[in-house]
Amino acid sequence: MNLRLITLNEDKTSEEYTSAECQELLNMYIDFYPKIGFNIPWVGYFVVRQDQIVGSCGFVGQPKDGKVEIAYWTFKDFEGQGIASFACQELVTIAHQIDPSLTITAKTAPENNASTKILANNNFIFAEIVQDDEIGDAWLWVNKGSTD
Repeated sequence: MNLRLITLNEDKTSEEYTSAECQELLNMYIDFYPKIGFNIPWVGYFVVRQDQIVGSCGFVGQPKDGKVEIAYWTFKDFEGQGIASFACQELVTIAHQIDPSLTITAKTAPENNASTKILANNNFIFAEIVQDDEIGDAWLWVNKGSTD
């Protein structure tokens, strides 16, 4: 598996983007990049396996106050195959390569689920309940390898 940068120059009619999930993702970034900026590496990425897009991941923006938030999404047909775990590991690696002192965070729904297990397996610990625009009450996770 590997990551490939999501840009706003993607040809949405290309065969590799025909899935509804790819189309949803590309449409989301049309609105998202103007909000967060397009500042590599603090952007979104396709997760690609054997020339097929199987999910996405990215940073929720540039680091601010020494913190950066990550997010990931496995497309429905590929859930349970280690894709989100791979994406989480890659984002942590990217962030630490750029700035080892960054605190890396993630938010989940306030319940034990696949994402909370992925975060726990990648050295994240539950920190507190916070408000999130999409989730409402959310669990905030902090990477133990990060300093606060």
